[in-house]
Amino acid sequence: MSRETGRLEDRVVLVTGASRGIGLAIAQACAREGARVVLTARHLDELESARTTFPDESRVLIRTSHVGSRESAIDLAAWVVASFGSLDVLVNNAATNPYFGPLVDIDDARMIKTYEVNQAAIVTHVSAAWYAWMREHGGVVLNVASIGGLSVEPGIGWYNVTKAAVIQLTKQFAWELAPKVRVNAIAPGLVRTAFARGLWEEHEPVVAANIPLGRIGEPEDIASFAVTLVSDDASWVTGQTFVVDGGTTTKPSGAVS
Repeated sequence: MSRETGRLEDRVVLVTGASRGIGLAIAQACAREGARVVLTARHLDELESARTTFPDESRVLIRTSHVGSRESAIDLAAWVVASFGSLDVLVNNAATNPYFGPLVDIDDARMIKTYEVNQAAIVTHVSAAWYAWMREHGGVVLNVASIGGLSVEPGIGWYNVTKAAVIQLTKQFAWELAPKVRVNAIAPGLVRTAFARGLWEEHEPVVAANIPLGRIGEPEDIASFAVTLVSDDASWVTGQTFVVDGGTTTKPSGAVS
């Protein structure tokens, strides 16, 4: 689609955790719809590599940022506005999962780290975007949750708790920031990313066989739907979480894997 007909023509989109995977795919999809995009992540080399995947690098800015820091969030939002003139769309995609095991055994350091990145960062980045631009001009927020926030799974319980919090934060912010700002979330199922590699890489055929649509997701599956939610096509939609999982959550209760 040309920029002349793009749904996000000249809007500025900030994506956290955007150097790869779902975050990068969302940024690329927004750029194809005419947006100017800002990619932020921890590592400069990965951001530089990600920027080369865009046909017009002049419409792409990169910046390293510590997503778990409120100060970094405030600085980032102000920098985006100063650099591109607005901050119309915020995509909270960054996430971490440093612990696998039962909740009763999680240590404080990894518990706090997961909370800071997956949950608290939603609050600090929405707040920063609100005060830097959206309070006066409006905007859109999209949070990336997970179907894990809707279920119980062994090993990744604390990660899922933080993603459940993302779903509730989406509702709360949608109510508090209306009508200026729309706030929605996507809850992806299993997607082919480096972040989720341990869940699919060594047994993909078995995993795919248990997904009604017969395959694990691709980052582009999430990105294409994300563009719709942050565009005017969803102008009367806020406070909602949309499951994009190939039908995984339709599995009947008691069904055998």
